[in-house]
Amino acid sequence: MSRTATTTFTVHSPPRLESDAELTTVPASRTMFQVDDPPVGDEQAAGLCKKTLLKLFSAAFSFFVSGVNDGSIGALIPYIIRSYGITTAIVSALYAASFLGWLSAAISSTHLSQRLDLGAMMVIGAAFQVAAHALRAWPTPPFWLFIFTFWLASIGQAFQDTQANTYVASEKGLAVHRWLGFIHAMYMAGCLVAPFAASPIASSSSQEGFSQWYLFYAVPLGLGFANLALAMVAFKDSFRCRPRAQDPDATSVEKSARTLIKETLTTRSVWLLSLFFFFYLGVSVTAGGWVVEYLVDVRNGDLSQMGYVPAGFSGGCLLGRLLLPDPTHKWGERRMVFLYCLLCLGFQLLFWLVPNIVAASVAVSFLGFFLGPLFATAISVGTCIFPSDINPTALSFVFVFAQVGGSLFPIITGVLGAYVGVSVMQPVLVALITATAISWLLVPQSQPKEE
Repeated sequence: MSRTATTTFTVHSPPRLESDAELTTVPASRTMFQVDDPPVGDEQAAGLCKKTLLKLFSAAFSFFVSGVNDGSIGALIPYIIRSYGITTAIVSALYAASFLGWLSAAISSTHLSQRLDLGAMMVIGAAFQVAAHALRAWPTPPFWLFIFTFWLASIGQAFQDTQANTYVASEKGLAVHRWLGFIHAMYMAGCLVAPFAASPIASSSSQEGFSQWYLFYAVPLGLGFANLALAMVAFKDSFRCRPRAQDPDATSVEKSARTLIKETLTTRSVWLLSLFFFFYLGVSVTAGGWVVEYLVDVRNGDLSQMGYVPAGFSGGCLLGRLLLPDPTHKWGERRMVFLYCLLCLGFQLLFWLVPNIVAASVAVSFLGFFLGPLFATAISVGTCIFPSDINPTALSFVFVFAQVGGSLFPIITGVLGAYVGVSVMQPVLVALITATAISWLLVPQSQPKEE
């Protein structure tokens, strides 16, 4: 359910790069919103630059839509629990459904990506999310159907997130570390906006006195239609099917997909980076998903007010992804990510040990600030350390493995919370942040790629 973003076993190969410097550096005079300037008077080249910018903003908006979906969960969970009369263990099924959606996307897109171009995959992903929100936006849908919508939404996010990440990382002439930070910042912008929309709607009662939390999903439904339209316009030049390979062996396409997957699964750096994402997304989703219930149940906070605390976490992540990419790149990804993990651990201990709601809200915001740049930074490192021919497939596998952590640890927290109380969230987060820092030290340092 988080976004990470971006998670399918895509088999497109981006253009090979001379070195990782092409991925991460641009002249100092350039800004992140620039692409290669066309020759003066070359209208065709100027049009290509505009198309590139439109694609980049479409990719960023797809992350924003995903963020609105994922960022609303923490604020809505208390109302969902009370509306359906269920426990924290049962509501954890939402996270399980999300993971199954990402896994289903990984399996299905192994073959879809052989036949469909980038634009088609982006549009299909947007359509899945529209369908999910349409099924939610009516009075208290059956719980089984509500769970099913998380499976649908996750498939859509998986298609769009992976394709968007692969496109940005492979586009020449960009400050890639900044653009990756930007599109992932848009995800956190969605997470920031969501509680401010979800909490007032959920806390308002109908004439019968029941929460109308389900009305919130009209918001992501409208955004989903805009996402679908933008993807169709921005990627229309790649919205097509590829012909089957003219090969007497009818299974040649499947063999090609299996070969890429096999090479990916036997690459050590893929597993090491996946381990980092496994713990990292576990921290992000567990903190964002359970903080409201923790503050209400353990710190006796007002439910109608505590729904805004995830906005502080998301706002911190947003600022971190906008402000920290350049310092991280300048001083070295390996050193800075480890430092961010140590700072996250300190603020998490502050959240745990100081029994004050205001202090907790501030600590959660700073936790989000230093967690923020980790996702895009690790993606940028991954594009440098993975062999170019398996790069998109490797990133897809990393995202799926990340979703295992993003689903498993919130479920564990929910199940344990049903028996020993939701206060178990605190030691779980401390352990996850520590594991994230250690796993980062195992990731190989990026080296220039050779042709």
